[in-house]
Amino acid sequence: MDNYKIAIINSSSFGKYFPDHLKRLEKIGEVKHFTFDNDIPGKELAKALEGFNIFIASVRPFFNKDFFDNKKDPLFLISRHGIGFNNVDVVAAREHGTIVTIVPPLVERDAVAENAVTNLLALIRQTVQSQAAVKSNDWKKRASFLGINVTGKVVGVIGCGNIGSRVAEIFKHGFNTRLLVVDPNVNKQWANQHNIEIVDLEYLLKHADIISLNASLNETSYHILKDHQFSLMKKGVYITNTARAELIDENALLHALNEGIVAGHATDVMYVEPSYNDNPLVQHPKVLVTPHTSAYAIECLQGMGEKCVEDVEKFVNKQELQSIVS
Repeated sequence: MDNYKIAIINSSSFGKYFPDHLKRLEKIGEVKHFTFDNDIPGKELAKALEGFNIFIASVRPFFNKDFFDNKKDPLFLISRHGIGFNNVDVVAAREHGTIVTIVPPLVERDAVAENAVTNLLALIRQTVQSQAAVKSNDWKKRASFLGINVTGKVVGVIGCGNIGSRVAEIFKHGFNTRLLVVDPNVNKQWANQHNIEIVDLEYLLKHADIISLNASLNETSYHILKDHQFSLMKKGVYITNTARAELIDENALLHALNEGIVAGHATDVMYVEPSYNDNPLVQHPKVLVTPHTSAYAIECLQGMGEKCVEDVEKFVNKQELQSIVS
């Protein structure tokens, strides 16, 4: 088949910094960008993408069973512009003859891990607020921007796979922290090599001064932090999340922030994206929200885009694909 139509879905970065990626796709077939609401119904999404048979897709919207059941024309390939595939029903994809690929985890590892630490440091040292004070000629406020040292603190990492392990290494070796990790599949040899303690969740929550969320989202990690878990935490704990918003019960988090249990929360992920300044978390003075930009490093975006383009090129040339999930 020579009539390929390629849809770039909900990605504001693909092709922006590396236009050659788009040019390579345009040699294969028609290319069009689409932006949909995160919660667009599957049937409506299928209708909007009628005629398109190759997708390069962001983390939203959801390609659920309803979508695949209502996709009247064949869909051959969904190449995820990222390492996760929570928004694709891979069983339904397989049943409808659709291949789903992802970006290899190492492509995003450093960028996302570094941003988890960057956001945390900006939160703790009130970087955004102090910079705003300077811009508004309020230098005299400088004594109010008081933070804490990260060096020597107890840091807990929940989810210690590809990205979480790198976060742990940065905290351990960059800040000489005591490092606690919770992950049923943690590499014990790696943990021993870096003098990292493998503990249970309750122990981590009771002892950590800083918590980094890096778990994948599944039935066991959904709302892994809710009211009971917050009640176990040390008062004044800081949390950074570059994984998934749904790891935290948002109402429980707001309560913990207002009660002073959580001194600050830095997040690059939200339940609803985009989130605006009427969102309670965005409004909260103890919260730093960035617009899902953890992968926005040049090296990372180049690698992600290259993988997606290679997926399409290999597919149309009937070559073996890498990182297939369905």
